[in-house]
Amino acid sequence: MTWENPAYLWLLLLAAAMLIGSAFYRRYLRKRRQKYFSDDVFSKLYANEITTNRKISSFLTYVALVLIIIALAGPQIGTEVRQVERRGVDIMVVLDVSRSMLAQDVRPNRLDKARFEILRMIDRLQGDRIGLVAFSGEAVQLAPLTSDYAAFRTFLNIADPSLMPSGSTNFQEALRTALNAFESASDENGQTVRVLLLISDGEDHSEDIRSVTDRLTQQGILLHSVGIGTAGGATIPIYDPDTGRLLDYVRDAGQQIVTSRLEPGLLQEIAQSGRGQYYEITRSADGMDGFISRLSDMDAQSLSAEEYADYKNQYRWFVALALVALLVALALPRYRPPVND
Repeated sequence: MTWENPAYLWLLLLAAAMLIGSAFYRRYLRKRRQKYFSDDVFSKLYANEITTNRKISSFLTYVALVLIIIALAGPQIGTEVRQVERRGVDIMVVLDVSRSMLAQDVRPNRLDKARFEILRMIDRLQGDRIGLVAFSGEAVQLAPLTSDYAAFRTFLNIADPSLMPSGSTNFQEALRTALNAFESASDENGQTVRVLLLISDGEDHSEDIRSVTDRLTQQGILLHSVGIGTAGGATIPIYDPDTGRLLDYVRDAGQQIVTSRLEPGLLQEIAQSGRGQYYEITRSADGMDGFISRLSDMDAQSLSAEEYADYKNQYRWFVALALVALLVALALPRYRPPVND
């Protein structure tokens, strides 16, 4: 048995206290009564009272109270274990969170636009698993492959340049982390379609990444990429984290303001080598509709057969028993009808 609202069970202590208090109160009344009436006189005064029914009625009232408290706690009794086969693809989103993604040539900025498009994609998913790797100079897996889209949204919202110690970009580390995430994820049937989606402005400071892309393709992982930004580029603002006030713009070693531009070359190369496709977002009106449409065309394989236990709330039975107990308690006669001489 499990409970939906177990906090209500503490009320059972209150019910027990009421029962004990009632017993002490009856004892107190009996002692006071004995100062004025003997037990024989009192029994004659209440000769018509059915003592047994009174006790049963009182007991049933307390039983009803206990049953109502149990009903409030939401007892979940009886489980039905069933196998559910989910179908879909595994998608690992590899999101660039370097400082250059704060450039505002795509409104509101590249990173927020990327988040928005990812959320649009999630709204179209049905049973697919999705994971998240955030990277700049280093990479970290924020969300494993999961079909819990609410949890994924939470991790997506915290993906920010402040997570990373370095503001540069390293594709090699990002792809390696994504590969490890795929390898650690369960794939019992070995036939799941696996997709890596790299979203970045293309500014890469890593060494040759061909060795990592080769390992990804050897494992049958499709590599798609999305370039976000414009050829003209934009400056990278620096805001006060507390007030949101603009403090300055990112500058180079010579204190010149840096202009970040979309560099699609490496992103296109990654997609081409990984049997995928390159997409581009250069305006606020652009999106990832091409990639989303392609997802629906992929062969959806079984992800896994999972067991689910459905717990059913059985509070109705306890409420019904409580009502029966109360009705019986009210229906029991307390006094015998007087005998006419």
